[in-house]
Amino acid sequence: MGHGIVPPYLLARIARLDDSRFATAAAAARNALEHDASVRAVRLTFSFDESEHLVAELEAGPDRTITDAAGTESLPGRVARREGEPPVDDAAVDEAYDGLGATFALFQQSYGRNSIDGAGLPLDATVHYGTLYDNAFWNGERMVFGDGDGEIFASFTRSLSVIGHELTHGVTQFTAGLVYRDQSGALNESVSDVFGALVEQHFRGETASEASWLIGEGVFTDEVEGSALRSMREPGSAYDDDVLGKDPQPGHVDDYIETDDDNGGVHLNSGIPNRAFYLAAAELGGNAWERAGQIWYDTITGPQLTARADFEAFARATVAAAVARYGARSDEVLAVQLGWDGVGVRHGG
Repeated sequence: MGHGIVPPYLLARIARLDDSRFATAAAAARNALEHDASVRAVRLTFSFDESEHLVAELEAGPDRTITDAAGTESLPGRVARREGEPPVDDAAVDEAYDGLGATFALFQQSYGRNSIDGAGLPLDATVHYGTLYDNAFWNGERMVFGDGDGEIFASFTRSLSVIGHELTHGVTQFTAGLVYRDQSGALNESVSDVFGALVEQHFRGETASEASWLIGEGVFTDEVEGSALRSMREPGSAYDDDVLGKDPQPGHVDDYIETDDDNGGVHLNSGIPNRAFYLAAAELGGNAWERAGQIWYDTITGPQLTARADFEAFARATVAAAVARYGARSDEVLAVQLGWDGVGVRHGG
């Protein structure tokens, strides 16, 4: 099932535009909504046979293949670059290749995870998908990137946090399997934002205080008054634009949005656990992928989390993971507790 980086409520707003300046963007958003709805309608059950991956565990590095759909919606498309081959004369191909590598590097170097499934799964991506397609998604097997409409959205390979976000949907698929609905769905989105941000920070060598904590920085054109799709530091502040409106994400459970849209508000309410992670990482300081990221990784790969976990269950699981790794009286446990306190989620600590 595809989980697009651009939330449907944002595409719906663009689709309704009656402004000649954004006629192409409006048509592209309508097409994206229609496409994404058809993808969501076919819920896939992902499973894998561990025996199929035993040989792949010997691989020490990523196994990347980038294909080019050349403006069609046919997957996978023509092979444009394979693992170990030099850059080509196509920015989207090379950005996707580098982004897959940076994501592999974070999970392998920081958490000892060999690719998305933990067993050396090849990393495949398709670029130039569709005509002016306004999204990027993980379809259960590969990353798929649109080029954007050129009026509101630019190419989706431009943002490393987008690539890390979408590939983390794959990690969640093979670990916690958080159901993509309501609070467990918002947690699914949040986990992708957390590790999307950490992929970018790890690649850039940025500390928690140096990082932007923005998701999707660079996917808007210069026409948009906004820095990114979402802000983990300050949910609700990523954009404030005459055309797009104001970023609607809440950052505290008191402002939780009850809705049937967007699978129960998964892209909206993810701002609450996003800010909890940011607050924990900021409290700890240093490199966020080390202690805060380790705790979140232990949480999604650990035995305590269920597929339908709500915010409080997830919060309790992060505290338990911090206690297990760092000890009950550790700074790490205190930081996690402070993070959840800061967004009003009870954690049992």
